[in-house]
Amino acid sequence: MNIIIHSKRIRGSGHLAFHHRKAFMVLMLFFILIPASTMFAGYKLGETNATQTPSEVSVSLREELNAQREVVEETKQFAQENVNALAMRLGQMQAQMIRLDALGERLTKMAKLDRGEFEFGKPPAQGGPASETSQSSIAIPDFLAALDKLSDQIDDRGEQLGVLESMLMNRNLQAEVLPAGRPIKRGWTSSFYGMRTDPFTGKLEHHKGMDFAGREGSDIVAVASGVITWAGKRYGYGNLVEVNHGNGYVTRYGHCREINVKVGDTVQKGQFIASMGSTGRSTGPHVHFEVWRNGRPVNPERYIKMAYR
Repeated sequence: MNIIIHSKRIRGSGHLAFHHRKAFMVLMLFFILIPASTMFAGYKLGETNATQTPSEVSVSLREELNAQREVVEETKQFAQENVNALAMRLGQMQAQMIRLDALGERLTKMAKLDRGEFEFGKPPAQGGPASETSQSSIAIPDFLAALDKLSDQIDDRGEQLGVLESMLMNRNLQAEVLPAGRPIKRGWTSSFYGMRTDPFTGKLEHHKGMDFAGREGSDIVAVASGVITWAGKRYGYGNLVEVNHGNGYVTRYGHCREINVKVGDTVQKGQFIASMGSTGRSTGPHVHFEVWRNGRPVNPERYIKMAYR
């Protein structure tokens, strides 16, 4: 077989002569051996560049899956811890609300408010038309911030209500220990405080108290809470009961028939302390009632009238 070759660099043309066997070998080289060699080289190159076997890929996927599972578990644990913290915070707030409800009930009673006006066991009355604009759900950071703010407000309201309770208690205590009202349940006024004619001498003298006459043996009551500082005979008074109410106030109940208390006893406002009699310097059954303020007798009438204001 002859192959004619033309070339510009070589003037003229040349030719190659091949025998049939040589020609077959050349064709085999170009059409079979070279592509096969290329494919074999690519395979070897791919095999060389391959970094993981199928088993190694499986191990890698399992490791990645385990890592993802750990992340999910950590996320779940973190979420559970947050839920537990919120539940604990909610429990604390519920306990605070129970305390505030109880405090509110006490304040309602102390202030003598209508029970239907403040129902601490029920949610406050609220209402209004629905809004035309729809807001998105509250975000978790905003929710936590609102929860913290609410907790601070509850603490603040608790302190304020505690102060209010103390004020009301002090006011009630002052009302209990401040002399007010008459020392008897039944009877009438037989003599007033101030200058009068003495029933025994007929001379003008100062009367240090007020006299309340009534049936012998009728009740004599304390006009305020206090402590008994005298319970027995005393010159001019006969059987005398003296009560110290604090803040400089002392009351005296004279001419008693029988005394129902002893020194050191604590008595409450309106409590029965003695029975009406005519012991000592007396013309008949009555109670001689005195009010002392800072060591000096004052007119009991103003304190009696305080009970009717």
